[in-house]
Amino acid sequence: MIQGRQILFFKHYFLDFYEAVPKVVQLKIEWTLQLISELDRIPIQYFKHVESTKGLFEIRVEVEGNI
Repeated sequence: MIQGRQILFFKHYFLDFYEAVPKVVQLKIEWTLQLISELDRIPIQYFKHVESTKGLFEIRVEVEGNI
């Protein structure tokens, strides 16, 4: 098992987004980031490679049917 995958955020964009969403969404984001940092294989529904990039991934969070 991978010991603590490192998650990096580009500039202030993530924090701006995170602070603007409802608390229920923030909790789901935190849960998803924890999942990504701890699992060897992350289900594609949560973590998807952005095509035509090297090492850039999209983190997907769904709350009440909204992604």
